[in-house]
Amino acid sequence: MAEPRVFPLSCAVQQYAWGKRGSNSEVARLLASSDPLARISEDKPYAELWMGAHPRGDAKILDNRISQKTLGQWIAENPDCLGSKVKDAFNGKLPFLFKVISVETALSIQAHPNKELAEKLHLQAPEHYPDANHKPEMAIALTSFQGLCGFRPVAEILTFLKKVPEFQLLIGDDAATQLKQSVSSDPQTVAEALRSCFSHLMKSEKTTVVVQLNLLVKRISQQVSAGNNMDDICGQLLLRLHQQYPGDIGCFAIYFLNLLTLKPGEAMFLEANVPHAYLEGDCVECMACSDNTVRAGLTPKFIDVPTLCDMLSYTPSPSKDRLFPPSQSQEDPYLFIYDPPVPDFTVMKMEVPGSVIEYKILVLDSASILLVLKGTVTASSPTAQAPIRLQRGSVLFIGANESVTLKLTTPEDLLLFRACCLLEQQ
Repeated sequence: MAEPRVFPLSCAVQQYAWGKRGSNSEVARLLASSDPLARISEDKPYAELWMGAHPRGDAKILDNRISQKTLGQWIAENPDCLGSKVKDAFNGKLPFLFKVISVETALSIQAHPNKELAEKLHLQAPEHYPDANHKPEMAIALTSFQGLCGFRPVAEILTFLKKVPEFQLLIGDDAATQLKQSVSSDPQTVAEALRSCFSHLMKSEKTTVVVQLNLLVKRISQQVSAGNNMDDICGQLLLRLHQQYPGDIGCFAIYFLNLLTLKPGEAMFLEANVPHAYLEGDCVECMACSDNTVRAGLTPKFIDVPTLCDMLSYTPSPSKDRLFPPSQSQEDPYLFIYDPPVPDFTVMKMEVPGSVIEYKILVLDSASILLVLKGTVTASSPTAQAPIRLQRGSVLFIGANESVTLKLTTPEDLLLFRACCLLEQQ
């Protein structure tokens, strides 16, 4: 009997401190639904489900013919399963890491280095930058999902400098004036003025930051208790972030960065050097297979402000421009494709109505990973010994060029996400 090239996976859960706790977490709920033996601790955070072959969270194979192996080990022995183009382009490795993320408290103000900088940082400080790979990533909301992403239009930042004296004080008059004067200039001048302002803020003296933040928190709290300011989203967010990270410079970054609230199915794409932070909610995330992050606030982890300020893309844009809409497939009315401008990954979303009895998954010349978020099906493929039962939380590895047919076992709508690598479309 041929070795299977389609099989279920048991995936690694990361219990980072910022994750949602217990069954509040979508990660924990998916785990409990897919594994009847899983015991969820209500007092522990369930932050990330890693679906892939990254060495710090390599999935285990749940097929009794090859069950003693991890996905990474199996791919190393069967690199053809990646698809010929993917195998050659990515040195026989799965190029993406697929995740579900459940955020309770804000993740750091951060950006991801491009390939060149990633290699340099990894050589200089491998303890802080464990991968030599770039890390473009995309987040697709599963629940209402709040994040900061990219620099706001300059006019919005100038409004905050006027309205928030504590923010203005940390930036300083010279940098603020430079930003004001850059408004009608060329993009290069705007970028330089923005870099100057942001660097002044991020390099402020800790004691000054704490004093100004306390003054601002006190002022907003008084306005809230007096019944004012309730519709000021930034004011409410500042209070929340200060509660999570008292005295942290990252609290002021909300006046520089776009605040996005994604509805389920909406996405944002984070290319290299774009400043961002996830604040709250659950999402599916896909990224190049890397764990490289440069941080500058809202975190107890290693902070590298000079590197962050040097590497960032200082291109202001309105928040709506940060949304990354999917395209609908011409051949399959249930298929939506999020195809970012990087070769490493593409994400497909399938919303199949319960009235459909059988659904054929698109055959791709790429290995892929399928996640079931809603519905119960059996998956059949020529190399599987028997149909594989999949339910909410199940994760399936599909080798390149494998055909998989799903039979719906209940008349319930299906929601599936699939990560793959569409090199031929690049």
